[in-house]
Amino acid sequence: MTKELPKSTKVVVIGGGVAGTSCAYHLAKFGWKDVILLERDQLTSGTTWHAAGLVGQLGASSTITKLRKYSLDLYKELEKSTGLSTGLKQNGAITVASSKERMQELLRQATTAQLSDVEVEVLNQKRIKELYPVIKDEDLVGGVYMPKDGQADPVGVTNVLAKAATMEGVKIFEKTPVNKILIKNKRISGVETSKGKIDCEYVVLASGMWSRQIGEDIGVSVPLYPNEHFYVITEPMKDLPKDLPVLRDYNACLYLKEDAGKMLVGIFEPNAKPAFKESGKVPDDFSFGEFPDDFDHFEPYLEKSFHRLPMLETAGIRKFFSGPESFTPDTQYLLGETPEVKNFYTCCGFNSIGIASSGGAGRVTAEWMINGHINEDLFSLDIKRFQNFHSSKKFIMERVTETLGDLYGMHWPYKQHSTSRNQKLLPYHDELKKAGACFGVAGGFERPMWYSLNGEEPNYNYSFNYQNWYPSAKHETINARKNVGLFDFSTFSKFDLKGEKTHSELQRICTANIKNEIGKSTYTHMLNEDGGIETDLTIVCMDKNYFRVVSSAATREHDKFHILKYLSEEVSFEDVTEEVCCLGLFGPKSREMIQKISNDDFTSENFKFGTAKYVIIKNLKVWAQRISYVGELGFELYIDSKNSLELYKILIDEGKNFDLSHCGMHAMDIMRMESGFVHWGHDISPEENQYQAGLRFAISFKKNVNFIGKDALLKIKDNKLDKKMTMFTFKDSKPGEPLLLHEEPIYLEDKIIGRTTSGNYSFCYDKNLSFGYVNSGNSIETLKDKNIYIEVEKKKYPVEILEKPLNQKNYRD
Repeated sequence: MTKELPKSTKVVVIGGGVAGTSCAYHLAKFGWKDVILLERDQLTSGTTWHAAGLVGQLGASSTITKLRKYSLDLYKELEKSTGLSTGLKQNGAITVASSKERMQELLRQATTAQLSDVEVEVLNQKRIKELYPVIKDEDLVGGVYMPKDGQADPVGVTNVLAKAATMEGVKIFEKTPVNKILIKNKRISGVETSKGKIDCEYVVLASGMWSRQIGEDIGVSVPLYPNEHFYVITEPMKDLPKDLPVLRDYNACLYLKEDAGKMLVGIFEPNAKPAFKESGKVPDDFSFGEFPDDFDHFEPYLEKSFHRLPMLETAGIRKFFSGPESFTPDTQYLLGETPEVKNFYTCCGFNSIGIASSGGAGRVTAEWMINGHINEDLFSLDIKRFQNFHSSKKFIMERVTETLGDLYGMHWPYKQHSTSRNQKLLPYHDELKKAGACFGVAGGFERPMWYSLNGEEPNYNYSFNYQNWYPSAKHETINARKNVGLFDFSTFSKFDLKGEKTHSELQRICTANIKNEIGKSTYTHMLNEDGGIETDLTIVCMDKNYFRVVSSAATREHDKFHILKYLSEEVSFEDVTEEVCCLGLFGPKSREMIQKISNDDFTSENFKFGTAKYVIIKNLKVWAQRISYVGELGFELYIDSKNSLELYKILIDEGKNFDLSHCGMHAMDIMRMESGFVHWGHDISPEENQYQAGLRFAISFKKNVNFIGKDALLKIKDNKLDKKMTMFTFKDSKPGEPLLLHEEPIYLEDKIIGRTTSGNYSFCYDKNLSFGYVNSGNSIETLKDKNIYIEVEKKKYPVEILEKPLNQKNYRD
């Protein structure tokens, strides 16, 4: 390792575990050779050293699977180039299911894995016994086998990455803690260490369980916290077969790994134990640290391991281990640039799967830094999906008691967390609750997902088939298309931009020609320099030099970050999400209803689609916009939060005369798909451009502005598309048969030609509806008479191309 500490460098990576060494290696490999890695003690001394070392490719999403597959391939490649060993043993991995529902989950993951070319074999009971002869299998429904998975030595992997990094020019310093991260004008300027100051342009925080408190010291929110993680290692077992596959039994919260004749038994249990609970802080000197035994906590799961592997019952225990592993609020990584400090990136929060994940995570972090953006759909891993309150001790220490268990818990569709709830409530939350709302969380807010009927309890009964909220969604969607529905849009992100240069700067950031006339709105996108779609939003001119940007609840910090990245200081920016509420009134009777409670003119001649104005509703001043995300005539009604409860009550009271129904987010999602509208984060992302997504109408080349991404779009415009957004309906449609979500393979005969991005059941049209992308060479014309299938749970379902949206209503008149 290098001895003399340089005075300056381009990048400082803080943390010498598997994540930090991977980031450093990839930065140098991709051309940024001026990189320093600082480790406060020794490489791996934080969490990496005691990791179980499982290397599994199959993740809960296609994004995770892709990164984990890359990690495995990388470790094999670097063993050859460095001459060191990672201890990688590809003895395969089996995940077993002891319930029908768990088997459905595994089949869905195995289906999605095909999109990333991960080899997966679906197992019956007999095949499980062949691969794992010492297992007790009487209660097993089935399983999946990944023959190229296995295990590795965490210290070995880190050392290989560290050597590969130094071979590329990275300088690594151990025993060099960072005392302070230096910031100037909200931008990284350097670090102070125990051995001196280093000037730098970028910092990567790869400090594992210390990352939250390091971020807190400089006003950056890094929402993670360590739990106690438990495993035992047995004495050598005489009859234990060699080279058994890694075994995971999610229903029993267990993983089992054979290593040199011994067995490691680890758990990911519900009701986990937060570490360092008394102080709420990880000690700076906690190196190669362990916690005292808590056999009472571990024992119930050890009993379960005896059931699955009976020979364990007579095995002696050589080592009982408990050590810290950090977890995030949703068991997904924390990657990307932080919104608070420019050039400050995170690569942490791996939820105990850091060995399997860090190769891929290091790659995308390096690409993100070098390019200034990422051309992959990584929002589910972007630190900007969270807000400041997510890293508060109160929130995160309670949440991680649940999320550790989520790792092996059922990954139900539409699942909601039960801990750390009610963080942000709407002013009329209690009224929505009385109306039967079942709440979910979006952007930190409690948001109505659906409303119970006939006094039933508004709770999810999770399933991979028919959803218990379908009767509610049927009532809500049909009534909104027949009469009028009240939607809550207050959780949508709302940003007010003011100043003489506001319009010109929006023209430079946006693809559409932003209307500079009071009361006119524009649907538009913002792109990165490569033409990838970064935001999906509506902009309305509220007054002279005053525009409001409205986007989705979940993308608040992400969209805010992107706008501020390009906005000059001459334009004022204010996040008014909490200050302004919005209620959506939609349906064929919405105009007639609103006219009863206002003396303003809502006729189509005087209130055209795409326009907005202030109106008075029963003495309340309301900003009304005529736009529609559900494909029905209607109005978005914006009002100061302090007056929103009164407006809500007025609408509900008058709505009794028009058969008004409350409508939740499931209804909105179904109706937007019926109308052919896409959703950022599913159907569009930085991975897609507007031509691929069928959104070229939101591009204006006529405006005389070199908007961000324009040059890339001009090149894309003249080239053949490599994929195209397409809509499908199933030939045999029944609710929940199958349950359509996303990331399901699309087949032409027996060849995969694309993937789905959104799925829903339309009760208004009695159709299973799916959106997705098909590869180059396939179009509506070439596919409409062919045998097309969408695969769900390893079963192919025949589908038809939908040439036009199901909903053809003219809601613009």
